Amino acid sequence: MLVATAANMQFVMQELCNSFSENTGITCELIHSSSGKLTAQILAGAPYDIFASADLKYPTELYQKGKTDQAPLIYAKGKLVLWTVVESIKPNLHTLSKSETKRIAMANPKTAPYGRAAKEVLEKKKIPLEEKLVYGESISQVNQFVLSKAVEVGFTAKSVVLFKQQGEWTEVPLTLYNPIKQGVVSIKNGKNSTQNARLFLAFLFSEEGKKILQKYDCL
Repeated sequence: MLVATAANMQFVMQELCNSFSENTGITCELIHSSSGKLTAQILAGAPYDIFASADLKYPTELYQKGKTDQAPLIYAKGKLVLWTVVESIKPNLHTLSKSETKRIAMANPKTAPYGRAAKEVLEKKKIPLEEKLVYGESISQVNQFVLSKAVEVGFTAKSVVLFKQQGEWTEVPLTLYNPIKQGVVSIKNGKNSTQNARLFLAFLFSEEGKKILQKYDCL
């Protein structure tokens, strides 16, 4: 079974897939990218069975175009953080404008919901940083920029830093961006049976699935 997931949920979804496979014997293959890119792939006929987005916009679009078996279900809620592995940097909104912070990574707001949230934060706080910003294709690329120290600070998902356990991070106040409600759908053109997709969705909302999501503060 092919599970397409937004990059912010890559590590959480891998754990969910592993647990699902152990329980059912159904093998899961995980594909991760930005929600926008995965949506474009699905519309072009990519044979995914499940699509776990970083927002509701993209799975709703697929539902409206008749590509899913049901309307999107909210399976997680995302939280935005500022993350660094540079010891001399304190990751907070005040640090962003300082001279020692030369490069700041965020996901492309056109295709990645976490990038859109980061943009909302900067606009609301009126922090002019355009010359410092480095855009990643997805949260996954932002994480690479941070870990390689190609940037001093990056906007990423809380689930990522809880998994990585590296560097320092600060949660961005929820009042500074619209809630990141993450939707999941089963895809009509999946290469495997709809039954497997239904089983996966049931597992995602089961006590065991919720326990894994809670571990990464996704609920």
